[in-house]
Amino acid sequence: MGAGLIPVPFIDLVAISGVQLKMLAQLSKIYGIEFNENAGKALISSLLGYLVPKGLAGGTLGSLLKSIPVVGPIMGLPSLVVFCGATTYALGRIFMQHFASGGTFLTFDPAKVKEHFEREFQEGCKLAEAMQAENKADVPA
Repeated sequence: MGAGLIPVPFIDLVAISGVQLKMLAQLSKIYGIEFNENAGKALISSLLGYLVPKGLAGGTLGSLLKSIPVVGPIMGLPSLVVFCGATTYALGRIFMQHFASGGTFLTFDPAKVKEHFEREFQEGCKLAEAMQAENKADVPA
């Protein structure tokens, strides 16, 4: 979620992608799966493409809003931070389940997990929003 706090539009999205790819590399190591960076990038892109009508537009909008002087960063941060947390959570959950069942990068079919990914994304949104609210409550006035 921290990558969503980067104040430069689109650099934040690059950082988020890097974090997610590193997560896939670490998960593949944990499950003894050979990591393939190109396949990882392609699979992340495929899964995120399913969120375009729902969540990705909000995430991209959050990044674009940061480019508006003065008020942009304030308006863009909340939606992008939640989007970052939710997509990373959903990707992690989907790949953990896939690897745990013996799957590899070569056997992963994004179309087959589309609905499950969207449910995990919604769960990730709830968790990210709760974490964001908790952090706000911890900040002294």
